Amino acid sequence: MPTGRFFLGRSGREGRRMPQPRTRGHWVWLVVIGLAAGFLSGLFGVGGGILIVPALLLLLALDQRIAAGTSLAAIVPMAAVGMLSYALSGSVDWIAGLLLVAGSVVGAQIGIRLLNRIPRRVVSWLFIGFLLVVIATLFLVTPSRDAFVEITLLSGAGLVLLGLGTGVLSGLLGIGGGVVIVPLLILLFGASDLVAKGTSLAVIIPTALFGTIGNFRRGNVDLPAAAVIGVAACTTTAAGAAVAAVISPALSSVLFAVFLVAVAVQMTVKLLRSN
Repeated sequence: MPTGRFFLGRSGREGRRMPQPRTRGHWVWLVVIGLAAGFLSGLFGVGGGILIVPALLLLLALDQRIAAGTSLAAIVPMAAVGMLSYALSGSVDWIAGLLLVAGSVVGAQIGIRLLNRIPRRVVSWLFIGFLLVVIATLFLVTPSRDAFVEITLLSGAGLVLLGLGTGVLSGLLGIGGGVVIVPLLILLFGASDLVAKGTSLAVIIPTALFGTIGNFRRGNVDLPAAAVIGVAACTTTAAGAAVAAVISPALSSVLFAVFLVAVAVQMTVKLLRSN
């Protein structure tokens, strides 16, 4: 039996989930991943999966599907803490959030079904392509602290569609969807950068929760790893939200873009070396 890995998978005709032993170093890495993901979640209004998925792939060599499912489960508690931090300062648009959720909970189930039908390498390349699109989008956004979301029939329908697309990406790639919601709320719907982040985290909670339920049924979740990452993340999420409130919106966008470029480069190198 291989060492150094632990995941929930199917074994034999009984379909039981069989754990594999994990070294002490792996537990340490899980805590480190959680601390970093929690801070980024609060700082950028994302679920943290944008860091968790590549970290689990690069540092712990988990399968792409297990990494995506585990990431989505870990996102739930950290997004809740981050959302509360933004809500306390009035930086959550609850109506826009509900419209986004209406689409995202459906989209998450679609993404999960696609996850079990698309080859591992295809999912990885899709994740990298997704990162590049987000990076390009960040440079089209002009953040503002004074903007707000005006809810009309057209914008309401647009928010539901955005939620649907975000949900698909969430279930397929194991991300909370904040890296899509935040820039598009600012660019297309006129939200301020802080309201976009707070609303994004509010939407991520049910999206990730429903996605996790679907992943668990398919054996795509490492629950112990998700618990460690999620608990560790909760200790740093509020700090990230506090930093977001004091730095300029432009600086926040630049830092986010740099981070995404680093993640995309790392994953691309790994995929090319595996050929």
